[in-house]
Amino acid sequence: MPDLKTTYMGLSLKSPIIAGASGLTANLASIERLVAGGAGAIVTKSLFEEQIQHERFKFDEDFEKGNNRYAEMITVRPHLEYAGPAEHLMWVRETKKHVNIPVIASLNAVNRETWLEYARKLEDTGVDALECNFFASPKDPDKTAAEIEAADVHLVAELKQTVRIPFSVKLSYFYTNPVNVIRRMDQAGASGFVLFNRLIEPDLDIEKEKNTSPFNMSHETDYRLPLRYAGLLEGTIRADVCCSTGIFDGETVAKTLLAGAQVVQTVSALFRDGPGHIGKMAQDLDHWMAAKGYPTIADFRGKLSRRHVSDPWAYTRAQYAKLLINTDEWFRED
Repeated sequence: MPDLKTTYMGLSLKSPIIAGASGLTANLASIERLVAGGAGAIVTKSLFEEQIQHERFKFDEDFEKGNNRYAEMITVRPHLEYAGPAEHLMWVRETKKHVNIPVIASLNAVNRETWLEYARKLEDTGVDALECNFFASPKDPDKTAAEIEAADVHLVAELKQTVRIPFSVKLSYFYTNPVNVIRRMDQAGASGFVLFNRLIEPDLDIEKEKNTSPFNMSHETDYRLPLRYAGLLEGTIRADVCCSTGIFDGETVAKTLLAGAQVVQTVSALFRDGPGHIGKMAQDLDHWMAAKGYPTIADFRGKLSRRHVSDPWAYTRAQYAKLLINTDEWFRED
């Protein structure tokens, strides 16, 4: 019987299939179902910059509300512990106590100070690792891509000096050269990379004439983009690679591992088919490995990465040219 155990960021996982951050990892009932289903690890629902700043603003507003009327009482008010994100931290701490697989806390910040402060606070909950979601919409048209990338790489270096536990960087695919940015972040100290962030894109309701933010699930072919970069990165960086987006079944898990990823994350499949589906994915991977005669994941991981395949067309733009050049093959009648 094949052994599905693997490692990710130095953590021991019983399976390479991780339940990604979502509403399913926001309460213990669904988390217990994910663990029972065979998840190798879970990523808790993200703590967002907007939550932190909103709660801070609300706290400051309430705290200062009576200052003008009761100025003499300001100095005798008791110290009040900030209770907004503190609730999130408390919940993450409780999750870690109740779960016997690795727990990865997710942070989605914008400001440098927030990143460093809450990376430390999440570490203090006892989690095994952090997942740092690097995505922001730059508003300054004079800021260059090079400046944005340099700031991101510098932040990785600061996070490395701030926390002792391993951390991954979850990236969007909008960088001009993701391979270069990942290599620099790898050198700065990131332990892993999650490819790629599933973004909530804005939309418009033309009947009500207002902005909306619909929940958009991934599609079953979306895995091809992270697979490409897993294949390009395998063997070129120290950090581990996690493929995310479009991971719906065990066959896709096998593909991404063959390309060179250490693990995968799935969310949309669990919303569509339920938390127990993670067990079906692991079972299908197990059956594929048995049929191929692979006793462990290490026996095939990276076998079809760019480093190991002889096909000069693989993982390059040349795939596009090859498709055009060999058009007849796609339309040939039997």
